[in-house]
Amino acid sequence: MLATLSLFLGLPLALATQSCPPLVPVTFDSTTIPQILGWWFYIAGASRYPPHLEEMRAVKFEAFSFSPGSHEDEINITEIIRMNETCVMRNSKAQVLQQNSTLVHVDDNGVASVARMIQSDKDLLILNHISTDFPNLSLSARTPNVSKEHMEEFKAHLHCLGFTEEDVFHTSTEHACPLPGGEDPQLG
Repeated sequence: MLATLSLFLGLPLALATQSCPPLVPVTFDSTTIPQILGWWFYIAGASRYPPHLEEMRAVKFEAFSFSPGSHEDEINITEIIRMNETCVMRNSKAQVLQQNSTLVHVDDNGVASVARMIQSDKDLLILNHISTDFPNLSLSARTPNVSKEHMEEFKAHLHCLGFTEEDVFHTSTEHACPLPGGEDPQLG
């Protein structure tokens, strides 16, 4: 009985001291960038930054493509987004800063978003947005659906940043927009 009571009382402490998986950034080099080129589907994200929260609430579907820019440290981005009931296409660029393993994306309004790509499966793109003092993490994948294991990995990172399930915004292919040029990067 005493052993059972000790185990029962010690369990919350053991759970509270479990370490969180570190958010280890990918080291950018000449082989990294070619691996991220192509189409990605935005799956889910969470943020405490009010402007990001507003956009996350409105995004119902998003697919984006990375392609080589005019310089080795530049990536072209084509985004197809359903914001509420409207599909929009945006083109922009991101700078790859190899020295600190970050991507710097500047939108049409001149607002910069700085993110680190977190090490994970090659078909996942976990971005830790670091341009604000608010936690912000997003998950994209090569296909519009991810495995239960991949989602659990993402949720573990979110939990460690203090997010709950209610803080996470998900997209759906039910709201998919047509992609440019009739491309079909595995929508089904």
